[in-house]
Amino acid sequence: MAKRGGFPGGMPGNMNNLMKQAQKMQRQMEENQKAFEEKTFTASAGGGAVEVTVSGKKEVTKVTISPDAVDPDDVEMLEDLIMAAVNEAYRKMDEEASSNMSKLTGGLGGFGGFGF
Repeated sequence: MAKRGGFPGGMPGNMNNLMKQAQKMQRQMEENQKAFEEKTFTASAGGGAVEVTVSGKKEVTKVTISPDAVDPDDVEMLEDLIMAAVNEAYRKMDEEASSNMSKLTGGLGGFGGFGF
């Protein structure tokens, strides 16, 4: 007969430790997420003609455009530079987010096979 509150033939102590580790990891993830959301990532395009800053919340917070990049006859070029700078800033943000997650999980590909 199994003990109350335990697992038949199981190891309740190990399960308790596993739960504590999971809770600790969750707290660390929440703290890291808050810190990450406060960070900013800046990228430029066109040799610095356009510079874009995004937050960890995936919000564009600043756009700087050099007057030399503004050509009324070539608006498409300016649009491309803005798009390139935004995409590069997001790439930097995603790269750091991935690196942070890898540090937190110890480089595991997934957590318990669930792909977290």
